[in-house]
Amino acid sequence: MQVTRPGILLTVLIMGCFLESPDSSSSMSNIAKSKAPNVLIILTDDQGYYDVSYYGTEDIETPHIDALCEDGMRLDHFYANCPVCSPTRAALLTGRYPDRVGVPGVIRTHAKDNWGFFDPAAITLPQMMNDLNYHTALIGKWHLGLESPNTPNERGFETFKGWLGDMMDDYWEKRRHNINYMRKNMELIDPPGHATDLFTEWAVDYIKEIAPGAQPFFLYLSYNAPHFPVQPPSQWLEKVKDRESQISDKRAKLVAFIEHLDDGIGQVIDALKSTGEYDNTIIVFSSDNGGLLKDLANNGFLRDGKQSVYEGGIRVPTSIVWKNGGVPPGSVSDYKAVTMDLYPTLVEAAGGKVSHVIEGKSFLPVLKGESMSDQNRPLYFMRREGGSKYGGLTIQALQLNDWKLVQNSPFAPQELYNLKNDPSETNNLIEEYPDKFQELNALLMQHIQKAGGVSWQRANSN
Repeated sequence: MQVTRPGILLTVLIMGCFLESPDSSSSMSNIAKSKAPNVLIILTDDQGYYDVSYYGTEDIETPHIDALCEDGMRLDHFYANCPVCSPTRAALLTGRYPDRVGVPGVIRTHAKDNWGFFDPAAITLPQMMNDLNYHTALIGKWHLGLESPNTPNERGFETFKGWLGDMMDDYWEKRRHNINYMRKNMELIDPPGHATDLFTEWAVDYIKEIAPGAQPFFLYLSYNAPHFPVQPPSQWLEKVKDRESQISDKRAKLVAFIEHLDDGIGQVIDALKSTGEYDNTIIVFSSDNGGLLKDLANNGFLRDGKQSVYEGGIRVPTSIVWKNGGVPPGSVSDYKAVTMDLYPTLVEAAGGKVSHVIEGKSFLPVLKGESMSDQNRPLYFMRREGGSKYGGLTIQALQLNDWKLVQNSPFAPQELYNLKNDPSETNNLIEEYPDKFQELNALLMQHIQKAGGVSWQRANSN
């Protein structure tokens, strides 16, 4: 594993923050120095690996995400646990492979199209942070259950203000199947405005409210954007079209959508800085899966995109900032980590210890610029889905060191790639390396067998 300091920067945002009252800057500074680090996780939805300007993407400007890279570590080999929403979110909040906690696929409104039930016994990250005396909050998208026992307040969040469901059919109307899933804790709410702006505003308000106290906070800021439907505010779309004369209308909409999101992230960062909590906050920025190609997301040289277990569906832009924790500013790591690894990393950084079984592995030493090997660790990726394309079956992949075994359709043969020599997954080596195929396939079968014993649908579903 190498850590370098580049000229172009990438971002993962895990962020925690504290706010001070206008007349108590000195006392708040002392409080911030004495308390545990705040944690802020900023998770975007379907953001492509190259849909950030720190990688040199020419048609997009993400200055606030880029600025976080300058202050922290860019993780160039960070993976979402799944190429779709719910499973990655389950992995983030449990430190486990999502199919081990009952979420192999997308949790949806109707049982006939639902492919997960979040295990009520799983110990969540906010529950761990509560035990460490953190105040915990979720602002934005939940997508791990629509009713008891799987609502945010029942799974460890003391404060919830956001969206219970999956996608929104409209970012202004904020409905799904004509159902309003917007909540303030258990209360149904229906605020006007664009969802991205609302989540930004609520996150800023939360930071300003909670920061003056002595208690650290854990804030999970989970945006729906840039998940389709791609609906940027008109002024942001006009700005992109004026600047990018050669851009298509479809690409312009996605770029504007992401730039609007980046502006919201900037407002949240400003709230941390204005309250004196920026340096004492662990900030993580990442996406729940790769970008959707039909919306013209840019996954760079990676193959495919969202819904696929090729690299474009699971490798995501990520960076981490922690000024007081010694994360080298402007650094880049090629350490291979996955979403579930954030759970033990953050618990350890907060002074806690995970004593129950998880598959996630803390990479806190990497964040502090120390050497840590990612070799000989099998990493599994899978998704279960319905319809004629999946038939209720799974797609899956397994990585081990430089090798990757892929079955991107339940009805297609497996494929074998060497990611070191072929990062775009263009040369299938399964015939040339039968022993390597057998080695990875045996590991993959073990994972599938273990996951097969986990219930992922409620017994009383119709």
